[in-house]
Amino acid sequence: MNARTLGEIPWGSRQRLLDHYGPGAQMWLAAVPGLLEQAAKRWKLSLGGYHDAGHASVIALATSLDGCPLLLKAWADPARYRHEISALRLWAGGPTVDVVETADDLGVAALELVAGRPGGAQRPPREMEMVAAALQGLHTIGRRRTLRGALPHLADHIRTEMLPRIQRRTQTLCLGSWRQLVDATYPALSGLREDAGRTTVLHADLYRENVPFDWLGHPRLLDPLPMVGDAVFDWAFWTVYYDLGRGTDRRLAAAARISRIPVPVLAPWCRALAVDGLLFYVETADPRAQRMSEVLSSLSASIPRRDS
Repeated sequence: MNARTLGEIPWGSRQRLLDHYGPGAQMWLAAVPGLLEQAAKRWKLSLGGYHDAGHASVIALATSLDGCPLLLKAWADPARYRHEISALRLWAGGPTVDVVETADDLGVAALELVAGRPGGAQRPPREMEMVAAALQGLHTIGRRRTLRGALPHLADHIRTEMLPRIQRRTQTLCLGSWRQLVDATYPALSGLREDAGRTTVLHADLYRENVPFDWLGHPRLLDPLPMVGDAVFDWAFWTVYYDLGRGTDRRLAAAARISRIPVPVLAPWCRALAVDGLLFYVETADPRAQRMSEVLSSLSASIPRRDS
């Protein structure tokens, strides 16, 4: 392979992007190798190969002239590119990846490769506590720095996307033994309320794979889906999704302790995100539906319901 030439996009990456964006992404996918090669030429980078990961972008490994390992990332959605880069720049100096170069005309950026390899360094024993502290730090930066007009708002996401899709799926899907669980959770969703005093820039995509660790053992958050809204959303997302079905109660306790958001306030948001995830997994025949149903059952049974 030439140092600045890539082959075809891996089948897995192509399929995930088509599943996410539909057939309309075909033309963009055909152009991606050329976009990445233009960016590499512009920034004098040597390209390695693709990193087959993600649902909304194509990623390649690269090396700068001084030998620094980087990720080259191309976004299918220009708005998502703008939002992600804006948030990472806002959080600069915090527990996130560094933005090294950007090309707005290409929709491509060069980002720091944490610990010099995909997935980062080995995770430390106190992973949960360190990630919680990093998230609290991220929210602190998001409250102190202004970028409010450039990002979507959580309230709009809930009103126009999350609640309508939950309603549609609740009414149309065959839920079998999970019907009672979903029906018991659904009525309380309309009672979700944000607290303006907790408004910050949210990461909003806190899966474990989006939190690699560097060589010093520090978590570095990447791949945000940033919004402006109540920090409770990030804490609930982290509680439910970070390591689905494992350590949920411990994360909930840590979220309440570090964020100082009481468990009865966090609980309705956790249940809302869990039922949203369960319905998505059922609709897409994802085997994670069983694990998510167990998480939702546990949250519904063991947490005092302030919203009931």
